[in-house]
Amino acid sequence: MGNLVGDTTGLIHLISSCSALLFGTFVLILKKGTKLHVKMGYLYLISMGVLILTALMIYRLFNAWGIFHYATLFSLWTILLGMIPIWTKKPTNTWKFRHFSFMYWSVIGLYSAFGAEILTRIPKAPFFGMVGLATVIILLIGGILFRKNKTKWIKVFGP
Repeated sequence: MGNLVGDTTGLIHLISSCSALLFGTFVLILKKGTKLHVKMGYLYLISMGVLILTALMIYRLFNAWGIFHYATLFSLWTILLGMIPIWTKKPTNTWKFRHFSFMYWSVIGLYSAFGAEILTRIPKAPFFGMVGLATVIILLIGGILFRKNKTKWIKVFGP
């Protein structure tokens, strides 16, 4: 287990990532705009906040700032771009769809990181090859589902 989590920061990172995966999945499948959706959404936001914070504190792989820290900043960016429309209700005609779109991609990015984490645990598997494979496959599936459902979602959330 020590190899999986490393230290206390790693353990908190693992717990917050599992929480974010759970709450993010609920947010995607629940009816939008309900009290339960809002509650699960804020639990996702808190879990992701802890996850991002701990990710920026972990340097085991490169012993310095690395590519996954940039991915973490990108994750923070998608979450902020997803939450700003909720907090401001702007742009007036598109805030719901913008919120949905950025939060959708935030969760898909989390799934990609999870997939990469699993594939890199395969003994003798090429680390960056597995990261790339998981990321490409999950982002591709997420993109296909987004494109397939975009028209339906626009009708629900507006343009």
